Amino acid sequence: MGYTNKRGRRPAEYASKSAHSQVIKDETIQAFLAHCDLPKTGNQISLDAQNIISYAPNVPNGIRHIIALDGGYTEVAVRTEFPSATICFFQFGALIFSIQDLEDLNDQSFIDPDDMAKLKNIQRLKLVLPTQNITIQGQSSLTDSIRTAIYDFFCQPLDDSNLVATLQWFLFQEYATPTNQWILASCPHCSATHIPLSRQAMQQQGKFQCAQCHGEILITDVFRLHEAIDDDLGASGIAGYVTTLLEQMILIHLIRLILKTKPSLLKQILFIKDGPLAFFGQTANMHKPMRSLMDFLFTHHDIFMAGLEKSGAFVEHADEIASRLDPGSILLLNNEYIYTYIIPGKADPANPYGQTTYYGNKVIFKTLGEQIYVVSLPMAELVANPTMSDIKNLMVILTNVEKLKCDMYDNALMPVALANKLVSLSNHPSSRILQKFAVEAFKH
Repeated sequence: MGYTNKRGRRPAEYASKSAHSQVIKDETIQAFLAHCDLPKTGNQISLDAQNIISYAPNVPNGIRHIIALDGGYTEVAVRTEFPSATICFFQFGALIFSIQDLEDLNDQSFIDPDDMAKLKNIQRLKLVLPTQNITIQGQSSLTDSIRTAIYDFFCQPLDDSNLVATLQWFLFQEYATPTNQWILASCPHCSATHIPLSRQAMQQQGKFQCAQCHGEILITDVFRLHEAIDDDLGASGIAGYVTTLLEQMILIHLIRLILKTKPSLLKQILFIKDGPLAFFGQTANMHKPMRSLMDFLFTHHDIFMAGLEKSGAFVEHADEIASRLDPGSILLLNNEYIYTYIIPGKADPANPYGQTTYYGNKVIFKTLGEQIYVVSLPMAELVANPTMSDIKNLMVILTNVEKLKCDMYDNALMPVALANKLVSLSNHPSSRILQKFAVEAFKH
């Protein structure tokens, strides 16, 4: 890494123009590259007919309402000169509309703006996190500032409750026979590991005490985000994890409210999440209580949920094989197929793909209208070789996925496209406007 020009009196040091020759001539690097494999191209992929099932639209369709969840974030600099400082703005939304409203639009020659407004009934939540060289007043570090900001977000009123109550309900399985304990991976104060958090010992608003250092632990520390924050280098790396986490916590909150008010509604609602049904990075441990919740819902009620992917290895693979799938085909993705054609690695029958992150299995779905989708569907327990019977409500969910097609973009769904439009934060002009807003706010 070269020296930079800070004061303008001396030139910056640039990278060497010839040092690459030493890399090219190195025998160990040549040997390494010779043993690497590239992903398979479309004509190298063998589609096993045993993994392809025919799609049959579910009639009648019991789904009456769609709830789509999406979130977006943008990081802006509030100070560019040394020492630089950045902050991250998040926005999340739950878009709710009825299938009947959508069908009524399809029957109209012209769309009335008032009718279109019915498809934009969205509730937005906002969050701001410091990500570098900014602390909240009263907090001693960037880590503690972020912990406090996330906890305060969970405490804010939401539908006569809050996300703290939902997280407690979720972690301790209060929807069934409550468990008494959650094991916290590490204390944010003393770094002690395997800290027991007792439900009975929980203080008001989800606060605990570390058994080792007696420091205050917040219930939101179970997400382990404090482990990925560096007080010197910043916390930009957690933004994606926070987005995926909070999208799903809002989904869990909605499920909790429905179970509390009218559980029978669960059979009439399809939840659609932008992205796969999984928790990643530091928050991956949340997949375990999520599978427990799915198991409870499948056993005692029902749940209709789909994760729709718009990018990534699975979407690229689906595009590669799209022309080889007949309209109305569902390709069940098992371990062997995933690790042979999509993800580098070797299949292990004892460890299904996504075992430590996912709470759903993926399928590639080519609709009768020839749109192609990568869909995650919830499961209480992942299996290495899923069959149609393993994935509950498969045909009902895919029937509604096909119904919600959107011709604005390639292989798009109406609720996902609308939710993204209403909550996403663009690089331009949103990022520039938010940057000016943040800079002005720090002047006061």
